Amino acid sequence: MPHPYETLPEDRFWRTGVAEREALDITGLWKPKHEIRRRTRIVTAGSCFAQHFAKALVARRYRWLDYEPGPAGLTPEQRKDYHYGTFSFRTGNIYTPRMLLQWLTWALTEAAPPEEVWEKDGRFYDPFRPGVEPGGFATAEELHASRQDTLRAIAEAVRGSHVFVFTMGLTEAWVNKATGVEYAVCPGTVAGTFDAETHQFVNHGFGALMGDMTAALRLMFRANRRLIVLLTVSPVPLTATASGQHVLTATSHSKSMLRAVASELTQTQVRVDYFPSYEIITHPAYRGRFFAANLRSVLPEGVDHVMSQFFRDQAAAFDGAEVAQQSGAIPPEDALMPDPPSPAPLAPEGLPEEAVEPELSEAEELRCEEEILAAFAPDQRHG
Repeated sequence: MPHPYETLPEDRFWRTGVAEREALDITGLWKPKHEIRRRTRIVTAGSCFAQHFAKALVARRYRWLDYEPGPAGLTPEQRKDYHYGTFSFRTGNIYTPRMLLQWLTWALTEAAPPEEVWEKDGRFYDPFRPGVEPGGFATAEELHASRQDTLRAIAEAVRGSHVFVFTMGLTEAWVNKATGVEYAVCPGTVAGTFDAETHQFVNHGFGALMGDMTAALRLMFRANRRLIVLLTVSPVPLTATASGQHVLTATSHSKSMLRAVASELTQTQVRVDYFPSYEIITHPAYRGRFFAANLRSVLPEGVDHVMSQFFRDQAAAFDGAEVAQQSGAIPPEDALMPDPPSPAPLAPEGLPEEAVEPELSEAEELRCEEEILAAFAPDQRHG
């Protein structure tokens, strides 16, 4: 009787699966659990790399949904500045499972967010999405009203979508010692005032990350019993770390923790899957070819390769159903469930081409709250 390794396919061995292949020819990294078609209702949230994912879906005319599209008449640049169309709702970047859980708790339960606001130069900033309003809100009341709009959009997105894509980015965060709430960024960076008596650094461990992500999934699945969650891990390194480690090892620690959480959830939850965009961008087999000179920004060709693998692996897993559908051989239909009675707004497919490019420019990366930390690097402080 042959032993198990004698009958394994070539992609299960390093030599035939990786070493003897040109990097761009490495395929089959994802064995998707669930079919995603062009009409599948997809929402996205998470760290900076999730912005790439959403733009790539829109560029390929997949059904990415924007539940908080913003006022009519905004230019593409204004939409970017005010974080409309960046994710499926206007939270700004959600870096950690704990922050996702907070937003979902406020949106899907009776729990109310704290009244805390940050003030700077007479303007008001939301501690949980400080970058969404350039120059801040005019009043605290305006801030709270805007946040309620976002909470309604989150609830609608969870209840009205087929697939929720969440990109995990960080394990490090800052919290309020008294309330336990987690901020989007360290107080005093974008706005607010840092107080060591009030604010505390945390670096979530595996247990905390698993607990938060499991609780977030429970809330989403309770609200939408047919929802699929697709997890990814951002390949973008940390901008800065408060952990006491070198930023390189701190990055490895954070990404390893998040990747382990994603793997565990994929194995134990039927409706959770993981797509390996992190591995495609960062693995040594690709020799760093997808990073810009700063070794942090992901190049357009990297995003394009990631998404080509996404669609290729979908087609391979589901017998080319998507290809057949695009050619007209299969009538377009939702893969997972019918539209809800009151469908949420669709993605702005009519946006001009410059509004749907699949990469983030250097200037656009500044819309990621974490990127602000780069301004505090030693060579920048007195520049």
